[in-house]
Amino acid sequence: MGYDLHITRKDYWADQKGPSISLDEWTKYARGDSNLSLDPNNPGPENWILAEHGRAWPLWWDEKGHIVAKNPGPPMIEKLVAIANALGARVLGDDDEVYGEASTVG
Repeated sequence: MGYDLHITRKDYWADQKGPSISLDEWTKYARGDSNLSLDPNNPGPENWILAEHGRAWPLWWDEKGHIVAKNPGPPMIEKLVAIANALGARVLGDDDEVYGEASTVG
């Protein structure tokens, strides 16, 4: 098991309806970020690897229209918030807590 963080435009990440991030938006962003590369272990345009701070973190887009990261640490959370800001979204935890506020990151 693990704890996921979700880059989403929805009020609650698990909502079936609401604004979503398209696969085209995600891949366009990912291609322009020099810290992201396609995940060689999970082929497909939705799966990327973030290499930062000496670690590699998988990120993937899912059909609900959000981007997911499993068990990210503080440096990864900061990057997720930056990605969310670039996509006009926000970062929510599995329990819908908002990340990116001083009380939540760290």
